[in-house]
Amino acid sequence: MNLRNQVESFLRDKIPLATAMGVRVVTLDPLAIEAPVALNSNHLGTAFGGSINAVATLAGYALLWLALHDDPSVRLVIAESSIRFLRPVRNTIRAVCGRPEESLTTLKSELAAHNRGRIRLRVRVEEGGAPAAEFEGLFVAIRSD
Repeated sequence: MNLRNQVESFLRDKIPLATAMGVRVVTLDPLAIEAPVALNSNHLGTAFGGSINAVATLAGYALLWLALHDDPSVRLVIAESSIRFLRPVRNTIRAVCGRPEESLTTLKSELAAHNRGRIRLRVRVEEGGAPAAEFEGLFVAIRSD
């Protein structure tokens, strides 16, 4: 199984909501995931705001899982998040999270020194290449022995 499929399988197996939402991993660098509006719609026929937020959160989570999956003792959680909706999404929710190398290096150093680290990630949600939402999340990585 290739790495993209491993990330997608992890999300679907460990976070059942990802399966219900029809989430799929599209690319790894930058990390991009998509979910169809048909499974995530509101009463207006556009993407439900909670689904947009969930897809953005999953993109950040997936990027961190990819960066840290070689250490199975690391657990990831989100501590806080904010989202700004820019326009409705009508077809496909696409969340893109770039790989912030410097921040990931700091996170890994914090994990090595304290068994715990924090990282702030920004995720761009788009449809058809146009920005639809801006997400920022503070994720915490904890090494459990």
